[in-house]
Amino acid sequence: MTILEVNHLSVNYLKDDGTPLKAVQDVCFKLEQGRSLGLVGESGCGKTTVILSLLRLLPEAGRIVDGQVLLNGHDLLRISESDMNKVRWKQISMVFQGAMNALNPVRTVESQIVEAINVHNSEASHNDSKKRACELLEMVGIPAERGKQYPHQYSGGMKQRAVIAMALACKPSILIADEPTTALDVMIQAQIIRLLQNLQRDLDLTLILVTHDLGVVAEICDDVLVMYGGMTAEYASSDSIFNCSKHPYTQRLLKAFPDIEKPGAELVWIPGSPPRLDALPTGCRFQPRCHLAEEICRNETPVLTFNPPDHGFACHVMQRRAE
Repeated sequence: MTILEVNHLSVNYLKDDGTPLKAVQDVCFKLEQGRSLGLVGESGCGKTTVILSLLRLLPEAGRIVDGQVLLNGHDLLRISESDMNKVRWKQISMVFQGAMNALNPVRTVESQIVEAINVHNSEASHNDSKKRACELLEMVGIPAERGKQYPHQYSGGMKQRAVIAMALACKPSILIADEPTTALDVMIQAQIIRLLQNLQRDLDLTLILVTHDLGVVAEICDDVLVMYGGMTAEYASSDSIFNCSKHPYTQRLLKAFPDIEKPGAELVWIPGSPPRLDALPTGCRFQPRCHLAEEICRNETPVLTFNPPDHGFACHVMQRRAE
């Protein structure tokens, strides 16, 4: 059953003079209950803008200019702010990027989780909220008694676990995790990945994972949406992305990732950097960095084409080869 469907989402940021900058254009994806989607791409490709749009939490300069965000068939972009507040945390919750700075340093961790519960469930008593906070901490592997401590008394991994516990406070059906393993060492990253997998299985969570780490995507995600320059480069199952990727950007990203089965293989790199919003190239946005670029790539924007029907990619060259 499809729980979340995003159709043709487009987002602009306004400059000080009112000039619109196209941050996200025509992004589409679907999520079924209990499945996981990985949003992949370099910094500046529009991943965080997409997920903030789902919750209508864009910064002041952000504007959703087109599209639909259907949660169980209801368009979240058409409801009032008060109704949207009933969706946040209760139906869709988010683990924000940078757990090190996400917690209030002058309040205990337990009190912050209790506040999240009380704000979104006015009928809960203080004792019930405290009990729920202790259960959540235990669920993510933190002893309940440590909830009375302050964030500075937690390690980086414990802070990340505490932020995940807070995001689960109101039993959401969809959890969005924005770079949940950033700034953590390899061993702690593995623990957080296992935690997310266990929570998804035990709570039947639908998960959206934003990350640069393709290893994390391979471990957790059922489907993958690769973004570049605010647009969809490729969208398919995780198996298809890793075993028969079609977009040159996706292929280069995969080749830039170390292969444990070929430790001596030379890593591929992508020259240049993603385009600035105020200097987007004509045609395909990846063409200035693409080793396969042709004249058509510089003049015409490729359309996302599905071939086979469950594998979408936006590339003139690869679409011609697939015909």
